[in-house]
Amino acid sequence: MIASSFMHGFPPFLTHFAAAVVLVFLFIVIYVRITPYREIALIRDGNSAAAISLSGALLGYSIALASAIANSVAFADMLLWGGIALAVQLLAYLITRLLLPELVRDIPQNRTASGIFLAALSLAMGLINAACMTY
Repeated sequence: MIASSFMHGFPPFLTHFAAAVVLVFLFIVIYVRITPYREIALIRDGNSAAAISLSGALLGYSIALASAIANSVAFADMLLWGGIALAVQLLAYLITRLLLPELVRDIPQNRTASGIFLAALSLAMGLINAACMTY
């Protein structure tokens, strides 16, 4: 019985997990491309504001993606909601840029207050997004 359950559940686990890893990688690639500063280089140089803001965006997206995985009724459904979660997180960044016009200078200058606010807004959007994905 356990072997049957494993054989039935393991393939969907693998496909969902692999898709989630691809979606997270895609999110990071798109996110670092839409920001005018280079987060990865800044993080390598010890910039806390960049690390905090990118971590918040990644966590916010992952929370929403986890909800999409948990609540999807099919693999295609999960992919659709994972894409919507990605768009919402990118929108969170753009909204933050409107609220903090100096953000594009603050992050490279390691102003952690801006990084924390961006991370918090990203997490908040991720949580709200995740809650909206429940049926």
